[in-house]
Amino acid sequence: MSSKENKAGKRIRMYRENHGWSIWDLSQKSGVEEKVINAIEKGEVMPALGVLVKLSRALTRADDIESNKVAGEGMNVLGYASHSLALGKPDRHMDPFRIEFAADGVDAVQHHEGEELIICISGEVELTYGPDKTVLKAGDTAYYNSCVNHGLRAIGGKPASIYGIVFIPV
Repeated sequence: MSSKENKAGKRIRMYRENHGWSIWDLSQKSGVEEKVINAIEKGEVMPALGVLVKLSRALTRADDIESNKVAGEGMNVLGYASHSLALGKPDRHMDPFRIEFAADGVDAVQHHEGEELIICISGEVELTYGPDKTVLKAGDTAYYNSCVNHGLRAIGGKPASIYGIVFIPV
């Protein structure tokens, strides 16, 4: 695991500890299993986007909605900022969000259960899906199975943004 990926786990731990929460507390508030949080914090696994959103939502106070990012102010260590569009909606199976990507960010692939719908709002986003790469421009969409290795990043030397919906079955 790269040092950038390990930084994400360290920051999650720092924010959890700043709240005075145990891993069990964060698990209860986020719905993410304790063993997964533990592995993320140790840098053993790179969290899937849906997991990052759940952890981010749990770690973000209601008065900090605009800075709803795991890594604090601005972009996280992987070069994107995720904004939940469903804060306060408990027991949901879909997670709508807006993501802003820094110019030419990290291409971190992941896989998890579920499905994703991506709508490119601005800029150009490279979607890695299995062995394939596709460029999405403003107005383009992609719908795919999340169990296949996938990743998104801005390309072309400019930032980009998307709307996304992650469906994770119960």
